[in-house]
Amino acid sequence: MSNRFRLPLVLCALALLAGCASAPRSHDDAEWAPTPPPAQQVAPTQADGSIYHDSQNMELFADPRAHRVGDILTVALVESTQASKKATTSTSKTDKAKIASPTILGQGLSIGGKVADIGLDGERSFDGAGSSSQSNQLTGQITVTVAQRLTNGNLLVRGEKWLTINQGQELVRISGIVRPQDIGQDNVVPSTRVADARISYTGRGTLADANTRGWLSRFFNSKWMPF
Repeated sequence: MSNRFRLPLVLCALALLAGCASAPRSHDDAEWAPTPPPAQQVAPTQADGSIYHDSQNMELFADPRAHRVGDILTVALVESTQASKKATTSTSKTDKAKIASPTILGQGLSIGGKVADIGLDGERSFDGAGSSSQSNQLTGQITVTVAQRLTNGNLLVRGEKWLTINQGQELVRISGIVRPQDIGQDNVVPSTRVADARISYTGRGTLADANTRGWLSRFFNSKWMPF
């Protein structure tokens, strides 16, 4: 195969690899499936009173809050971040040096009637400036389930919410660790109180595709592009 055909084939192969490597994962992940409650052991039938019912696990002296695997907890999304950075640099340097002409028999050396002095002048300067700013905000509520109760009593929670709107779908996911003390009386905890929080807000459909670069554009902006 001649060299003039080999290079286009190599570029096409790299473009296909780049497109396949950056293909988005499916949102339907078994890891995010609802967490079922633990299997209940069969207990002998007990007579319930008129106020307390054992099967309902009523809490007489505390507000009903999530504390077991499979319980439901509402997370209030109150994420708001803002960052800015500005840098300015200015440097200047000036050098001057002068060497007098040598003296021979008490007379200064001259060439063509001019004194043979030597002078050096140098000047350098640099000015640079840069600024960057970014802000993000996410508000709303999402109800999650308790996936695991840790040995120290903290709760590992996770959940997702799908919204289908006309031309596409919107997906909100959150996972993290919640302290039982941070859960309010209404069984709601703010997202700022969720440790190791992983919050994602994505979408798919017509609108998401319109805001996504094609595979060829991703190749020309990838590290495989030599130019």
